[in-house]
Amino acid sequence: MPHIIIEYTDNIKDEIQIDGLLRKVNDVLISYPSIFPIGGIRSRAIELKHYRVADGTEDDAFVHAILKIGAGRQDSDKIKVCDHLFETMESHLASLFSKRYLALSMELTEFSDFGTYKKNNIHNRYNK
Repeated sequence: MPHIIIEYTDNIKDEIQIDGLLRKVNDVLISYPSIFPIGGIRSRAIELKHYRVADGTEDDAFVHAILKIGAGRQDSDKIKVCDHLFETMESHLASLFSKRYLALSMELTEFSDFGTYKKNNIHNRYNK
């Protein structure tokens, strides 16, 4: 962990530059190696084809990020990382936000130790 999942409506797929956004959010998470081990970072995007925004009368769009982390981090660290991630998303989407109706949101999900199963040898590359 952490994993970040970015959902976005397909009506912005040509403008969102999703690969660039994924790179930027990964860079944010990598910049906190004392909070998150680099080998556990995952980012992915899901283009939504079936959705409805507000009353459905406009070509509204949204981008929603879900940051999933394991338990045990300090609240101050979680706030710092989430603020940094959301600012990065806002900056990346500023141009798009200025020219169309767009809702931007993010949530943090924290897993307890119970019910989380992991096996990862990618960490070995960074623990040498």
